[in-house]
Amino acid sequence: MAERTALVVSAHSADFVWRCGGAIALHGKKGYAVTVVCLSFGERGESAKLWKQAGMNLDKVKAARRIEAENAASALGVHDVQFFDCGDYPLELDREARFRLVDVIRKVQPAFMLSHSLDDPYNTDHPYATRVALECRMVAQAWGHNPGEKVLGAPQLYLFEPHQTEQCGWKPDTILDITEVWDQKLAAIRCMEGQQHLWDYYTNVAENRGNHFRRNSGGQAGGRDARYAEAFQSIFPRTVDEL
Repeated sequence: MAERTALVVSAHSADFVWRCGGAIALHGKKGYAVTVVCLSFGERGESAKLWKQAGMNLDKVKAARRIEAENAASALGVHDVQFFDCGDYPLELDREARFRLVDVIRKVQPAFMLSHSLDDPYNTDHPYATRVALECRMVAQAWGHNPGEKVLGAPQLYLFEPHQTEQCGWKPDTILDITEVWDQKLAAIRCMEGQQHLWDYYTNVAENRGNHFRRNSGGQAGGRDARYAEAFQSIFPRTVDEL
């Protein structure tokens, strides 16, 4: 049987941990090889704690963020983590970087992809990353791009939860029980020392989504007792044999 795969496109080096670390760990246990692409390190805009240290500079911040992300990826069982180092605040990918992402998509041939919400007024790097992911998904499907390569099929793109959902036009339609891998996600969260202020926040998010999973899986009339969950919004229609 062909190896099952998935791909995460993360604007910054910590986003994949907070927002879909549970999905990564859970699918890893199910036999998926999950690749994570970090488009930037979040070195300018998401490393305040590091910048407050004496003698800090951009290269040191990037190095620290890379180590954190690699440790988190290891805790989650990530198959491959790649760092594009495109810079943040603002995040920008030139044509070469976009084609590099197309190459990754074609190589991975993901069963599904994960990225950010399509809107986020607090952090424009996030929706930018998703629009790039959508564009590169499109190019990867084009028979005329590098003819002779295996083209991409039609993987679902799931949008993981933004920091403040009500401001981002994000409405989840898929809730994933991550209770059995919560310890892995928590270990990964604790690798992100540059953003300790988010540790408790994303623990609370997972607990709240666990409540939503219980409610939507049957509630007190027989719902699954999920303690922790992650929620996602699908972009494309899903083709299923049963709901």
